[in-house]
Amino acid sequence: MQGAMAAPSVDPVTRQISGRAAPAPVPVPSGPESGQPLAAAVADLPVLDVSGRRVLFGALFRERRAVVVFVRHFLCYICKEYVEDLAKIPKSFLQEANVTLIVIGQSSYHHIEPFCKLTGYSHEIYVDPEREIYKRLGMKRGEEIASSGNNIHFIHRDRNRLDHKPINSVLQLVGVQHVDFTSRPSVIHV
Repeated sequence: MQGAMAAPSVDPVTRQISGRAAPAPVPVPSGPESGQPLAAAVADLPVLDVSGRRVLFGALFRERRAVVVFVRHFLCYICKEYVEDLAKIPKSFLQEANVTLIVIGQSSYHHIEPFCKLTGYSHEIYVDPEREIYKRLGMKRGEEIASSGNNIHFIHRDRNRLDHKPINSVLQLVGVQHVDFTSRPSVIHV
């Protein structure tokens, strides 16, 4: 065979691929702490927990690996269903992979507890009521981010309200085992 070449090594997926023109690729170094650093101006922005206490966004994953899911808002039906599926991820799966799951919404902290009751979500959840993080990261819709040590390793930017990244795809990137989401109760929502 003429011009045969060795198979190229395959790097992990580190950014969303789309049909739109994208900026020049940013090289991603390898290793456990590789990734694109989160700007201090974003890391130092506050989010609020269920009690209204301020927590710096960067502190959520500075000392640990995390999957951070930004939802459009708590009243979005698609986002609600996505968080209902996130709620089905066993804590043991996350613990085995040493990963934390975090949801951030655009709402008042008063809405966190009712949203968690509605969705069954029991992992970490915060709000960005002024949308400062959303604005600084250029988010118009929801996002899924895998990060650790103040570095971002993967970002998926939703192109529309139905464009959430499949949960198992995100979990696979951080070493969490496959979750079976097919066991849904036979309830019809009208």
